[in-house]
This record gives sequence, C-alpha cells and structure tokens, in this order.
Amino acid sequence: MSTYSIKDIEKFTGIKAHTIRIWEKRYGVIDPERTDTNIRYYSDSDLKKLLNISILNRNGFKISDIVWMGEDELSEKVLQVTQRIYDADTQMEGLVVAMIELDELKFDKLLSSSIIKFGFEQAVLQVIYPFFERVGLLWQVGSITPAQEHFMSNLIRQKLLVAIDGLATGIANDSKTFLLFLPEGEWHEIGLLFSCYILRKRGYKVVYLGQSVPYDNLREVVSLRNCNVLLTQFISAISDENLVEYIDRLSTDFADLSIFMGGYQFLDRSIETPKNVTVYNDMNEFKSLIFKG
Repeated sequence: MSTYSIKDIEKFTGIKAHTIRIWEKRYGVIDPERTDTNIRYYSDSDLKKLLNISILNRNGFKISDIVWMGEDELSEKVLQVTQRIYDADTQMEGLVVAMIELDELKFDKLLSSSIIKFGFEQAVLQVIYPFFERVGLLWQVGSITPAQEHFMSNLIRQKLLVAIDGLATGIANDSKTFLLFLPEGEWHEIGLLFSCYILRKRGYKVVYLGQSVPYDNLREVVSLRNCNVLLTQFISAISDENLVEYIDRLSTDFADLSIFMGGYQFLDRSIETPKNVTVYNDMNEFKSLIFKG
C-alpha cells in the first residue's frame, strides 16, 4: 500500500492542504495516520475518497452534505456527475478513480462520454493527456501498480485503434509520407498512435511500425515506401549521452529527411539538435509544426 504526504494529496486532488486540514478537523472527512514526529500521511483509500470528494465539491455539492455519504453513495454520486457533467477536469479525475479501482466499465464509460462530448481529437488533448500527467505524478511516488498502468494503457490504446480504423482510407495529401516508429526498447506507443490518428485524419500517408523497432530496419522501410518524414518518441528513461547519440545517428543516416521527435524525455532537457531534426514539446506544438505549410 502506498502512502502520501499532504502535499502529494494536494497535487493529485487539487484540494489545498489548508482546506484538507480544515475538513479533517471540522468534518472528520478522513483520519490520516501520523508519523512519530506527528506528520500526516495518507493511504490509497484516503486518496480515492478525496478524489471523489473533489469531483463532487467542484460540481456543486457542499462538503457538509458529502461527509454524510457512505462509500457506495459517494461512488454512485461521482458516477452520476461524471456521466452528466463534461468539463475536462471532472472527466480526467473520474478516469483516475476508475484506474485506481481497476473498474473497466467505469473507465470505458468515461472515455466514451468524453469522446462524444469533445470529439476524439479534443478528448485526447483535453482529457487523456492531462490524465497521463496526473498518472505520471502517481507513478513517481509509487502509488500505481504495473497492473493499473497496463489496465488504463490498454483501454486507451483500444480506443485509438478503433478511431484510426474508422478514418477514411483516401489520401488527400500525398506530398509527404510519414514513417512512425519507436526506438528499440521503447514500448509506450499511446502518443505515437495519436500522432498516426492526427496525420491520417488530415489525409497524409503513414507507415506505422509501432513499438521497439530495430534501427537497422529503418533504411529498408524508408527506401521501400519512399518515406520523407520520420517521427519518433522517447518516453522511457534514457541518458543524455544515449539520446544525443541516437539523434545524431538518425540525422546523419537520414540526412535528406525531415525528422520529428517528442516525448517525456525531452521535457526539461536542453539538447541541441541537427538542422533536419525538430523536437516538439506537446501535441499542439506538433500539429502547428506539421501543418504550418
């Protein structure tokens, strides 16, 4: 079981630490454990309860009413709210709770309702990506298990595959052929699949190789399919030295191609790239770079 500081809880729920302390004292919302030095720490069940309370409180429920709800009633009210109210924060927090509970039905309903409300592309940008950021915080403190991570990744991946499969097959823009791949040893393909969706939706030709592609296979595919743009992402941890080495090798071996790179490993890193390599920080920047001309 994971434990959290009050600052962790504040980051995950959006509830100020001062407010949490008041709710504890005035309403007995939760009763955190304390260290030998009297510092509060919180459990998984405390986190889940406060996430649910945050959703209800932000959507018009008074804390004085919420505190009288039992666990089942609290969960039921949250489900009703997330199905009825479609702001991105509410949907995202509902996904976090469903992931923690490993509740596939709830997770799928929330994903589907977000897609219906926002449209697929905006649902990913406004709900799913912020959800991943929140999951990243939870992962950093060791509060989600590999099972939970695989659970939510596979459900989102299924939605992406269905969305890509549902796109029209015609090519409206044949000026570029994009080769999408992840470097060998990289398995996190949600972002790459979304890139594929964005490109195909706009009529570009895409050759999708997916996860963990051996480097030596790239030249053959580029030649065979006449690709002129490479797109890859780095999500898993990699040293600066190995990242720069891969970038330089790709740039040199494919000097006549445009190369786009993104992913978590470029955040908060200052890496100089060759002229034919462009790094983007998020999917909105990716879209502006790709479709600017």
